[in-house]
Amino acid sequence: MNNKVLVIEDNEQNLYLVRFLLEKHGFIVHEARDGMEGIALASNLLPDLILLDIQLPMLDGYAVAAQLRLDPALRNTPIIAVTSYAMMGDREKVLAAGATGYIEKPIDPVTFVNQICEFLPQ
Repeated sequence: MNNKVLVIEDNEQNLYLVRFLLEKHGFIVHEARDGMEGIALASNLLPDLILLDIQLPMLDGYAVAAQLRLDPALRNTPIIAVTSYAMMGDREKVLAAGATGYIEKPIDPVTFVNQICEFLPQ
């Protein structure tokens, strides 16, 4: 498996864990630490999957997801929100902004890779 994954995450510990888990399973991981960097990198990289934190500096994940969906080359790219926002309505709000799926933090290292693989084309 050599899928390219863009992780847009500003927390170093979360980024380290996600990168470790993905690389262990053969993913090629690219990183952005804020929304603007993530949008620019996604447009150039055209990843197979985007993992998107919601609490980001500059642009929050809702705005990032909406902006990514405006790019025709990224319109069908799975965007998975990986967030600690777990209140009633948060899932619906992030999906309405353009995310394909939603995974709550803290992530479960045992199931995380399987969860994101569900969103990749077979």
